[in-house]
Amino acid sequence: MHFNLRKAVAVFSLPLIGSAIAVGAAALPASAATWHDTALQAFNVSAVGNITGAVVNGVVSGTGKGSTLSFTAPKGEVFASPSFTVGTTDATLTVHAKSLVLTSGATATGSGTLTFTIRSTTSGVTCTAAETVKVSESSGTLGESATPTSGPGETVAVSVFNNNATGAAAFTGTVTVQSCTVTISQSNLPAGLVSGNPLVPGSAVPRIYSGVVYTATDPLGSTFSGTFSLHVFGHVVVPAGNYGDEVNPFGNGFDVYQQHQYAGAIIAGWTATKADPATHFIRLAGTHAGAYKFEYAPNGVATGLCVSDPGGGWASDPLPDGLILTASNNGPWQQFIPLNGTLKNVATGLVVSPNGTGAQLRGTTAPTSWGGSVYTWTDYAHLPG
Repeated sequence: MHFNLRKAVAVFSLPLIGSAIAVGAAALPASAATWHDTALQAFNVSAVGNITGAVVNGVVSGTGKGSTLSFTAPKGEVFASPSFTVGTTDATLTVHAKSLVLTSGATATGSGTLTFTIRSTTSGVTCTAAETVKVSESSGTLGESATPTSGPGETVAVSVFNNNATGAAAFTGTVTVQSCTVTISQSNLPAGLVSGNPLVPGSAVPRIYSGVVYTATDPLGSTFSGTFSLHVFGHVVVPAGNYGDEVNPFGNGFDVYQQHQYAGAIIAGWTATKADPATHFIRLAGTHAGAYKFEYAPNGVATGLCVSDPGGGWASDPLPDGLILTASNNGPWQQFIPLNGTLKNVATGLVVSPNGTGAQLRGTTAPTSWGGSVYTWTDYAHLPG
């Protein structure tokens, strides 16, 4: 017969407080921008398995008179202050550092109560809520009763508190049988977050992550793991002076036609202003020497879409070298080098030129004679209202 004091059922609760937190910026490739998390919310807390690293096992051995019931500490714990109340059984207790042995005598029936606590040999912590186990004899065979006083089952409760004031997510874990404090850590976290309790905002890309793992550990080394979902809120960190638009001498800058936010959207020439989110971009350093990328960021929210001259091939692009939005990457089509007041595309070698207000910008072999190809980066603070 096998007796496991740590066989468990998990119970979970998920209290939330306060009003909803506003959704942050859309997710980007990690290389496209630096993020500042404003808040975390954990939810969908669930169990994935039973407790591992059981502290105490009880095993019945032998049959008939003289049989024994032994409890061992497989992780190296030791028993603290064990006691045995004989009751109506004649079993006797033998105490060893890492095991307890009850030995039956000649009595055919009867019951007694064994009480003990456990101390970790590594941490020195003693869990002071004693496991109380009733033992009985029947026909000379020693065993534990079907209804022990405070075991054999143990319940683990894990809850999370989403703090709207700090943006952190605090986890709480308790066990019903022991009085020891349970510590909780997390793994499989998105890049930019560090395990801790509470789990605090960092620099993760804002989005919802599923399959994040929590692990509850008691001081005796037993662990229990589960999963939860994590919603990261935040905004992109824009280097100073790099939120604005490329503007020519006539006040026209890059403009996402009708604010279309998808790959293939046309880049037209239009008056660049603070009030028009279609003319808002983030300037990012390219991978080629002196080159820049221009990421569409209406009202400062990065989209993961960058200005590109793909050289044609897009159904939405009426010009062979028309400028459009494409998903952010490090390819040369999205990189432009400022040269003599113009912007030269790294892939095509063409300069960005307008064809009148409202028309699609395009790549040309030479700048326009009337000065429309002269572009200057203008940060948002210096754009007209």
